Amino acid sequence: MARLVYAVAAGAALCLQGLCAAAAEPKAQVQGDLPADLRAAVVRAVGDTDRPIENRFEARRRARDAAEDAIAVLRSEGYYAYDVQPDVGEGDTPRPLILITPGPRFHLGQARLDWIGQPPDPATIAAAVAALALKPGDPGRAAEVVAAEGRAVSTVQKRGYADAKVQPRQVSVDHADDSVTPDYRIDAGALVRLDSIRLTTNGRTKAPWLQGIVPWKPGATYDPDQVAELERRLLDTEVYQTVTVALAPPADANPDGTRPVLVNLDERQKRTIEAGASYDTTDGLGLDAKWTRYSLFGRADTFSVLGRVSDLDSRVQLDLSLPHWLTPQQTLALRTAVYDSNTPAYDQKGFMVSADATHRWGHNSIFGLTGTYITWGGSIDVSRTQELGLQTLTPLGRDLVTFTGLADAALDRSDDPLDPRRGWRVSARIEPTFLTGDGSFAYLKLQAQVTGYLPVDTQGDTVLAGRVHLGSITNGTVGDIPAPQRFFAGGGGSVRGFGFQEVGPRLADNTPEGGLSLTEASVELRHRLNAKWGVVAFVDAGTVGLNQLPNFSQSSIGAGFGVRYNLGFGPIRVDLATPITSRRGEPPLQVYVSIGQSF
Repeated sequence: MARLVYAVAAGAALCLQGLCAAAAEPKAQVQGDLPADLRAAVVRAVGDTDRPIENRFEARRRARDAAEDAIAVLRSEGYYAYDVQPDVGEGDTPRPLILITPGPRFHLGQARLDWIGQPPDPATIAAAVAALALKPGDPGRAAEVVAAEGRAVSTVQKRGYADAKVQPRQVSVDHADDSVTPDYRIDAGALVRLDSIRLTTNGRTKAPWLQGIVPWKPGATYDPDQVAELERRLLDTEVYQTVTVALAPPADANPDGTRPVLVNLDERQKRTIEAGASYDTTDGLGLDAKWTRYSLFGRADTFSVLGRVSDLDSRVQLDLSLPHWLTPQQTLALRTAVYDSNTPAYDQKGFMVSADATHRWGHNSIFGLTGTYITWGGSIDVSRTQELGLQTLTPLGRDLVTFTGLADAALDRSDDPLDPRRGWRVSARIEPTFLTGDGSFAYLKLQAQVTGYLPVDTQGDTVLAGRVHLGSITNGTVGDIPAPQRFFAGGGGSVRGFGFQEVGPRLADNTPEGGLSLTEASVELRHRLNAKWGVVAFVDAGTVGLNQLPNFSQSSIGAGFGVRYNLGFGPIRVDLATPITSRRGEPPLQVYVSIGQSF
C-alpha cells in the first residue's frame, strides 16, 4: 500500500511539473521606457505561447515577429519616431526580447476633406466636415483617423448621396513638428431621390399593402435609415424567412432620375402545425395543438386555431393578427374563444370575443425611448360561473356578461424577450369593467409590474433578476367581484413552491377565496454553465388581500432551484420549489416545466 501511495504521489508530482513546463509565457520580453497603457497594449499584441524554445534561431525568429507586432501598436497609437530592436538574451536558455524606444507621440494636424467630382450641397459639406470631429493637437491614433473617414461618408449618404464612396486617403507624417495630417477624399455622386418599391416574392404578399407601410413618399430624398426601417417593419411581422430591402443601382434609375427600392421577400410556408405540452405537480398535464395560416389576406397577417386540453383550462380559440393596421407599427389582434375552466376556486364556461390594438414607438417615439408599447381595446365575455358563497359555502351560479376595456403601457429596455441578461421592463394596465346578467356592477382593475436584469460578471454568465407585481381592484367588496375576476397567486408564473391559487385567503372549507389586492416579488440568480445549460436559484413571495391595499401579514414565500436548456430561440426551464411558509399542508415539492425564463 505504501508503494502504491508513493507511486501515485510521484505521478502527481510529474504531472504538476509537466503543467508548469507547459504554462504559457510571453513570446518575447518587452523592455524600454514606455507609458503603462502603451506597454500593456504591446504586451497584449505580442501575446503568449506554451511552446518551449529549442534553440537561439527559434528565439531570434520570435523576437523579430514580436518586433513587428510592437511596431503595429506604436503606429496605431501615434508613435512614428519609434526605435524597435529584436534581440536574444544571454545565458543557457535563450529568451527573445524587444528593446523599444517609443519616441514622442505625434499629434493631429488640421484634417482636410477634398471632393472628387461634383461636390455636394454646402450644408452637406459642412455636416461632413463636422462629422470628422478631429481636434488638432489630439494624439494621432490610426483608429481615430480611420473612424473619422467612416463618419464623414456616412453623413454624406445620410443626407441623400447614396452612392458616396471614399477614395484612397493620404496621411502626411511630419517628423519636423511631430504631426499627423490626414487628407480625405470623397466622391459624393449625385443626390438620390426615391421612387416606390419593386417587390420580388415567392409568396402571397400584395404590393399595395407593402407600399402602405413604406416610410417615405415618392420623390423624397434618400435616407438609409428609412430604407432600414422598412426592412425592420417587415421582419417584425415574423411571417418571412428572409427580408432584403436595398436601393436599386444607378443603372436601374427611372427616366426622371428617381430610384426604386428593391424588396425581396422569402415567405415562410403557408401553414404550420404545432404541438405543445406543459406539466406541474398541481395542475397536471396540459396539451396544445395549433394550426397557423400566414398571409391569408396578403398583408403579412397571421390566422391561427388553437385547441387546448388541460385540468385547469380547455378551449378552442381563433386568433387573427393584422400587423401595421391603419398605420405602421400598429397591430390589431382579434380573438374569439369557447372555454371551460376548472380551478380550485371556481368553474367557468363561456364564450368571449376581444379586439386589441397595440402601437409601438421606436427610436423617434414621443417618449424618446425604444421598445414603448401602448395597447387599447376591449372584450365581451358571456359566461356561467360556479363558485361558493363566501359565508354560506353553498354553490353559487352566476350568469354574466362582462364588458372590459383595456389600456396598457409597456416599456421594454431588456436585451432579449425570452432570456434577458441586462436591462429592465415596466408595464401598467387598467381594465375598466362592467358586469351585467345577475345584476349590474362596475369596477376598475389596476396592475403594474417592474422587472430588472443585472449581470454580475463581465461575461454576463451570471445574472441577478428581480420582479415586483402589484394589483388592486377598486369599488366593491370581494363578494361583489365574481371569482374569475379576483386576484389569485401561486404557481409557475407567480409564487413557486405553491400550487395554482394556493396563495391567499381561503374559505372555511379551504377553497381559495381570491382578493382585491395582489403583491408578488421574485429574485433569481441565473448562471450559464455553457452555451446550452444553465442553473437558477430563486426566492418568490406573494400575498393576496381582501382589501384594495395588500396585507403583508399573510405573505407566502417559496424557494428552489431550476435547470435551463437553451433551445436556440430561448430556454426550456424545469423548476423545483418548496414552500417556506407552509400553513395549510401544501405539498413539500412543486415541479414546473415551461419555455422561457419565469420573467
